[in-house]
Amino acid sequence: MQLIIFGSPGVGKGTLSDMLAEKYKIPHISTGDIFRSEIKSGNSELIQYVEKGLLVPDMVVNKVVEKSLKQESCKNGFILDGYPRTTDQAEFLENALWKLKKSISLVLNLVASEDEIIKRLTARRSCGRCGALYNLVTMKPKKKGMCDKCQSALVMRKDDEPETVKKRIQVYQNETSPLIEYYKKKKMLVDVDASPKPKEVFNAVVKVIESNIKKE
Repeated sequence: MQLIIFGSPGVGKGTLSDMLAEKYKIPHISTGDIFRSEIKSGNSELIQYVEKGLLVPDMVVNKVVEKSLKQESCKNGFILDGYPRTTDQAEFLENALWKLKKSISLVLNLVASEDEIIKRLTARRSCGRCGALYNLVTMKPKKKGMCDKCQSALVMRKDDEPETVKKRIQVYQNETSPLIEYYKKKKMLVDVDASPKPKEVFNAVVKVIESNIKKE
């Protein structure tokens, strides 16, 4: 089973992907995680863009993702989160999977209102010391303003401030709208209401998966 998870920042892609990965015993592949791993291993091609704060070109992103998909852990499937971002990347992915005798099983598009996304992201807090994440709406710390793990103060990240969040949502919508159409035309995309609590969204997605993907 090869899944792609779409959705704007703060809609719950990472949480859902982790829950699905646990249920179906397939890896959750986040491009952010891949980049961090590749940089740690000394990928000079990737490092030169990241260090200069430049956008990583499709060619480099594609190469890094393809390498990840060839790993043994992906032989029974995977969940892609954060890739593809462009139709060129989508076409590359299709070709890369064809070489591996695989194909995308389903594309899940998580949908929530802009107000809901802003509410979630502006309620997000992180620990300045250990990096643990919390949400003042859905995942509160035990003690107000303090990290459960190391008792350090929680802070709001710059990219979770209201104006920044609005810009992030706009960039996402502009960037991915052609991809939504691309997968709709292929009859691979299913919209999922992401406004309920994570467990409810997970249960709804499992029903979508099991009604759309035939078991071998």
